[in-house]
Amino acid sequence: MAPRSSSALRKSPAKPAAKSAAKKVAAKKAVKTAAKKSVAKTAKRKSTAGAAKPSNRLGKLPEWNLTDLYQSIDAPEVARDLDKLDADCLAFETAYKGKIAENVATPEGGNWLAEAVRTYEAIDDLAGRLASYAGLAHAGDTVDPAISKFYGDVSERITAASVHLLFFALELNRVDDDLLEQAMETPALGHYRPWIEDLRKDKPYQLEDRVEQLFHEKSVSGYAAWNRQFDQTIAGLRFKVGGKELAIEPTLTLMQDRDPAKRKAAAEALAKTFKANERTFALITNTLAKDKEISDRWRGFQDIADSRHLANRVEREVVDALVASVRAAYPRLSHRYYAMKARWFKKKKLAYWDRNAPLPFASSAQIGWDDAKGTILKAYGDFSPEMAGIAGRFFDDRWIDAPVRAGKAPGAFSHPTTPSAHPYVLMNYQGKPRDVMTLAHELGHGVHQVLAAKNGALMAPTPLTLAETASVFGEMLTFKRLLAQTKSAKDRQALLAGKVEDMINTVVRQIAFYSFERAIHTERRNGELTAERIGELWLSVQGESLGPAIEIKPGYETYWMYIPHFIHSPFYVYAYAFGDCLVNSLYAVYEHASEGFAERYLAMLSAGGTKHYSDLLKPFGLDAKDPKFWDGGLSVIENLIAELEAMG
Repeated sequence: MAPRSSSALRKSPAKPAAKSAAKKVAAKKAVKTAAKKSVAKTAKRKSTAGAAKPSNRLGKLPEWNLTDLYQSIDAPEVARDLDKLDADCLAFETAYKGKIAENVATPEGGNWLAEAVRTYEAIDDLAGRLASYAGLAHAGDTVDPAISKFYGDVSERITAASVHLLFFALELNRVDDDLLEQAMETPALGHYRPWIEDLRKDKPYQLEDRVEQLFHEKSVSGYAAWNRQFDQTIAGLRFKVGGKELAIEPTLTLMQDRDPAKRKAAAEALAKTFKANERTFALITNTLAKDKEISDRWRGFQDIADSRHLANRVEREVVDALVASVRAAYPRLSHRYYAMKARWFKKKKLAYWDRNAPLPFASSAQIGWDDAKGTILKAYGDFSPEMAGIAGRFFDDRWIDAPVRAGKAPGAFSHPTTPSAHPYVLMNYQGKPRDVMTLAHELGHGVHQVLAAKNGALMAPTPLTLAETASVFGEMLTFKRLLAQTKSAKDRQALLAGKVEDMINTVVRQIAFYSFERAIHTERRNGELTAERIGELWLSVQGESLGPAIEIKPGYETYWMYIPHFIHSPFYVYAYAFGDCLVNSLYAVYEHASEGFAERYLAMLSAGGTKHYSDLLKPFGLDAKDPKFWDGGLSVIENLIAELEAMG
């Protein structure tokens, strides 16, 4: 899933704590997407690798080519650009620190400030390139010592260099509103109006300059280090299943195996290893929750999730309405569906490890890579040839890393890198229908990131409120394509059920995650939580969301430990539910729209971070502040469940 963040200098990809002006300046997309981490194999092999060994069933799975960023982790260009970053940041500070207010007040203040912002943006782009390469290399092999050292060293260099930039947003936010408004009448500075106005929303939460500097410099030994510890610990865990020692990704995949014995064995192996490491994960969770509480308290945020809402540029009441709507719909959605699935398995209840089990009547055939590619590009192309053309570049130009490898980051993501380069997609492709949908999802992110790149490093990033729109829309297009070409009634039923499960995982499960995070961060304010207590809170929200048809057996209380978003991006998870419900409403508009929808849709994606989500939704007649908006999106899931019930 695509992480959201801001500018390239954001040291820790993971922790958008408060997108305060200084934080935003100090770091934005750097190792940006630690919530989804990035890539590499071994220093030199990684950047030049072409494709993984062919699989008889899946075909040739591509490995990405990182040479568009750098040739290798020890390439001289890396050292050169790190030195250039140091010099550019220092020169920027020398040229502009302490001079913003004075110069903006002059007749040429608009042009002067525009040149400063352009210079800052160029530095941001360079830092983004360095940080993205380091992060991608690390995601490709999180356990390689040389790559881990490289990742850490680059992160530290970026943080140290960007200290010299902290003043810029702080001083800019001290400029009088009328004076700045007058300066923005200059076309050169007016171009950056969206970024400047966005920056000034952080003004109430920014601190004195030296405190901001301290927060920034301490991040390397603080939350960024704990993020890294989590990644390395998860990647290094091994789970004993059937006499084999497996990494987390293949173990989780076994939870979707056709053989119930394998699903149970994988679930128990996960629980056993998690239990053995619970103190480590509890310490990481407690430390990061406390770190966030300190930051929030100093900055003056009232609610534990307000810093996330600010970063997302979404109103708290909108998120609260979404959460309330989804929780009220649990009985109509997840409870209802899982009861039906239990009946398909001729059981009263399903063990938690059977929640995502393949349906008894579902085909067991794997989907080869070329077939997945063809299906997605056809679905995209039927909607918009331009969209398919952009997605095709990911395949043609080796922007995708698809094979499962030891040490590779689990899951999937699309990393935007920086506008002067291009995104990269990480997959762990194993030929399941869900893998095809995941690929469609990440390519949606990729298309969005390519289209938004023209806005430049400061205004390309999209707030979380719309960050999942293109990905979920791409999934929906692909699902409809698969559904249209499915002739067998049973295959159609299985496909529909798979889509419902994905929507439940995206909407119900993510809101349950959000509720869990709220419980953890709220209780952490009163002291540390034991692993046992964290497990109790986890079981509480899971029981509420899954319903009586899912039997939560001993061991499941540890499953909170492997969710990376809790660590890297606190409260990020509601963005998935936001995006899914929004896309359900958006797709309904598309199905009834006259010509021109695709053009409006691509224009929305191309806007990047230059407009508020409410303005971008207006051309489609949608308003997320309408209390009925979320119920409309949830009704799409409810209707699919009703269709499944009618099939018997």
